[in-house]
Order: sequence, then structure tokens, then C-alpha cells
Amino acid sequence: MLTLRQIEVIRAVMVAGSVAGAARMLNVAQPGVSRTMKHLESVLGIKLFVRKGGRYVPSPEARTLFDLLQDVHKKLGDLQFSINQLERGKGAELSIASVPSIANVMVPRAIAGVHALHPDLRISFDVIKLEDAIDFLLLEKGELAVMSYRLEHPSLTFEPLARGHLVCITAPGHPLAQQKMVKAADIVNYPLIGIDPNDPFGGIMAGIFAREGLDYEIAIRARFGTTVCALVKQNLGVAVLDIFTVADMRSDEIAVIPITEETTFQTFVGMRKDAALSSYAENFVAQLKLAMQDAAGR
Repeated sequence: MLTLRQIEVIRAVMVAGSVAGAARMLNVAQPGVSRTMKHLESVLGIKLFVRKGGRYVPSPEARTLFDLLQDVHKKLGDLQFSINQLERGKGAELSIASVPSIANVMVPRAIAGVHALHPDLRISFDVIKLEDAIDFLLLEKGELAVMSYRLEHPSLTFEPLARGHLVCITAPGHPLAQQKMVKAADIVNYPLIGIDPNDPFGGIMAGIFAREGLDYEIAIRARFGTTVCALVKQNLGVAVLDIFTVADMRSDEIAVIPITEETTFQTFVGMRKDAALSSYAENFVAQLKLAMQDAAGR
């Protein structure tokens, strides 16, 4: 049986009309082409080429073989073209979802990385609430959901994504903005803008104050981190948010201050147990991990 490399050599000699020309086409040494041709003629028991006018032309016995080789070469070319199209994402679509805290900054960065790898890939990106993730996956609206909290469901699996932490944010002119780090006791001295304590990040924030035995009151409550940031920019109070939400904030917009107390949390990517991720989805997860690790400083 002929190998693909042997087929390439035979076709190169046929097209170039010489062993030297075939070697240049294949970017190999001329003796290697000659050895391959001699080996093939010995194995096949026929002479593949004859010299006419200083050129190698197919022998009468080999003409049918060369016609078939041309068909094989064309099919190989078509196969390579299809592989290249798949690599670019042509005709394919990646459907993903994310909770808002990771969706606003981290996911777009990951999508940019995926787009660089697969420029023709269509991407459907949905921002969902945590409680909607199960339906999103079970109803096959998409391949994966990026989560700030691990849910339990027998048909789903949640794999660790990246670790993050909470930070205190204030308007640039706020008294806390000049501090290198703040304690929970510092934060409760000012009006607090916060998300629901039942939210995963809201629960971590509430836990900081509970462990320190501090009373606090959320003066302004907002559903999403981006809304909290907009309120803080108006200097209406301070807030405790995850590092991923504030990753693209400029220092002239918001001051981001580390918190002394432990606030580390784990994020996850959810998917169906009975379905394998596409290569596009796997690349997305890899790009997202890189973006989140960079934002978290790990």
C-alpha cells in the first residue's frame, strides 16, 4: 500500500518533470526523492517514469495509476481544506452562558482569545442568573455555563474554573481610597452599597462582618455588580465586590482596595454529564481561566 508521502513524491515528479524539481517542490534533498522512486518501482514491479526530452514523463504502464493518484491528491486537498475550515470555526457555533459577575469583563476577554483561534466561529453568549443555569444546560441552550457557585444536580457536573477574592471599592476621592488595605471595621463606618446577602458574593461579604461581630446596614441595594459600581462612582457609599467585576475599572473611576480579611472563593463551569465539550468550548474554558487568573493576580 502506498503511503501519503510516497503519493506526494510520485505526483511531485510528475508535475515537476524531474527529480530535482520534485525535491524543490517538497523541500527535501534530491537523493531522498531518487531513493523513494527506486523503491516504489521495485515494489510495484513497473517503471513509473521514462525520460523524454530531458523530462520525466509517466510510462504507459503507469498512466492509469497517475490518474488515480491525481484523484487521491484532490481528495486530500479537499480534506485539508475542510480541516482548515473547522479550525477557523466555519459553519460552527459555540453557545455559552455566564452569571453577570463573570460575564461583564472576563467572558468578553475569553471570547476575544477564542476569536483569535477560530475567526469564523459564531458565538452565542447569554447572561443568566445563577438559578437559571440548570435550565440553560438541561434544555441544551448551550454547552456550558460559567458559575460563581457550585450547584448540585444529578445530570450536571461542575468543574473548578478559577479562584477569586473580594475587594472594597470607593470613589477616587473617598477617605478609604488612599489606604493600601482596609479592614471590615473600616468599611462599616461608611454607607454600604451592596448586593443581596443571599447572593454567593453577598454571602461572603456578610460573613466578613459576622465573623468580626460588626453590625452593618446596606443603605443602597442593587442586583448586579455593574450597578453597584455605577452607584459607587457617584460617591453614594462604599461596596464590597468580586475582583472579576472590577477588573477593567480605571483608577480615576473607582479605587479598588484589598481587604485584610479572608474573602477567597471558587468559580465553576457547569456542563451536562452526558455530553462532551466541543474543542471550541474547551478553548473557551482555557482562555477564561487565563483571563480570570490574570485578573486575580494568580
